[in-house]
Amino acid sequence: MGKLYLAIAIISEVVGTSALKASNGFTNFLPSMIVIIGYGLSFYMLSLTLKTINIGIAYAIWAGLGIVLVALISAFWYKQIPDLPAILGMSLILIGVVIINVYSKMSAH
Repeated sequence: MGKLYLAIAIISEVVGTSALKASNGFTNFLPSMIVIIGYGLSFYMLSLTLKTINIGIAYAIWAGLGIVLVALISAFWYKQIPDLPAILGMSLILIGVVIINVYSKMSAH
């Protein structure tokens, strides 16, 4: 269940973060509510994840995938296209997440 909780935590954090720009400094009600609910659900699911997955590993995966997914959404939704150094850096983040999931013995208890 830890990996399912982590997936939900990542998705809800990405949704919340993606709505931040649309919230316009929390002056737009609906996007602001999406941010609050997204972050609340994300942290709750992350806390459930930590019952079965090491905190360092869970946080690395949560943060890493969140960064990459938010960058992808911002490229399509807000037309904020990452430059080559950003793409290379995010590629390294993805490689790190794959290495953790495939090779780390710390990823689950």
